[in-house]
Amino acid sequence: MSLVSERLKLVRPSQTKVMTARAAELRDQGADVITLSQGEPDFDTPSAICEAGIRAIRDGNTRYTAVAGIKPLRAAIGESLRRDHGLDYAIDQITVGCGAKQVVFNALFASLDPGDEVVIPTPCWVSYPDMVALAGGKPVVVACSELDGFKLRPRALEKAITPRTKWLMLNSPCNPTGAVYSRGDLLALAAVLHERTHVHVLSDDIYEKLTYEADFATMAAVAPELYERTLTVNGVSKADAMTGWRVGYGAGPLALIKAMNLIQGQTSSHTSSISQHAALEALSGRRDHIKEFVRALLERRDLVVAKLNQAKGLACHVPDGAFYVFPSCKGVIGKRTPDAKLIETDSDFAMYLLDAFAVAVVPGSGFMASPYIRISYASSFEDLNRACDRIIAACATLS
Repeated sequence: MSLVSERLKLVRPSQTKVMTARAAELRDQGADVITLSQGEPDFDTPSAICEAGIRAIRDGNTRYTAVAGIKPLRAAIGESLRRDHGLDYAIDQITVGCGAKQVVFNALFASLDPGDEVVIPTPCWVSYPDMVALAGGKPVVVACSELDGFKLRPRALEKAITPRTKWLMLNSPCNPTGAVYSRGDLLALAAVLHERTHVHVLSDDIYEKLTYEADFATMAAVAPELYERTLTVNGVSKADAMTGWRVGYGAGPLALIKAMNLIQGQTSSHTSSISQHAALEALSGRRDHIKEFVRALLERRDLVVAKLNQAKGLACHVPDGAFYVFPSCKGVIGKRTPDAKLIETDSDFAMYLLDAFAVAVVPGSGFMASPYIRISYASSFEDLNRACDRIIAACATLS
């Protein structure tokens, strides 16, 4: 009998990690690799937040905390939800986890029975289907066309729902496409869910602050009738450049939050006490850095979109949020490299870019959408310029 659970066979290797590891291997061999495969801002954590973490250490805030997180942090989360979206949550309706990723997993693990279904619009973040499967559920993927802005439409949602549907996963702004659901988009989806009271909404808002032309909206605020059926997930990783601090949070129905805390109490317990105090500063401080982050990212986005659309065989739409572009590489499929290798898939193309031109991107198949590639533009302007020139050159070699 195998020591490893059969359920782990359902988990796919992370294409992001595969490409990042390969890039590191080539870099160790002396290659000038430009890595555009990681979902991480290149900005430093703002100094006031770092100082709050240092102060927490000096003040002796280095011991166990409540599993759900320290009360001042949960209060600050509640205040930010009231201030930004008019959402009112009691402190016990808020939980803090080791990143938004753990919050999502806890919610699925706490709520899914074997065979329960979770509707996941694709392209989607790579972890969603795997987390559903690990929790015993069934991912129901719904392909969203680029013609629809990579967004789920009401008719498609209606067709995907069955009596076993437990959750609809919504990620806006979206990783990998940068798509942002407008208030109207959410109201149209809410109309489908109104009578289907067995379906809950997991709203992953981790890129909330990183929007450009589009205005951000979140389901629990747009459709108050779904408030009791919505878990709103967010964190400080992206907007405050705190990926390594590992602080995410969720706000939702009390019974669900209690169940999530029960699970977390038997896994990680609380997230770092030091990180929690730093996150408290992030959420209660001025956050003036966000405007500068967005300004820099917008400049980078426009550079990358313009240059990629010069590459023969690529077509890049303009994303409204996050820090990714998701260009189609349909035009290079079926072509051959100078050494006669056939580019059959987006994975082949991504590997060609890495091995022959030292640019690491992620194939769209990892996000359940082909033929596309995901490029993170959370890198320096100089690196993005050089990387895009290499991609243009790579496409020019194909015949």
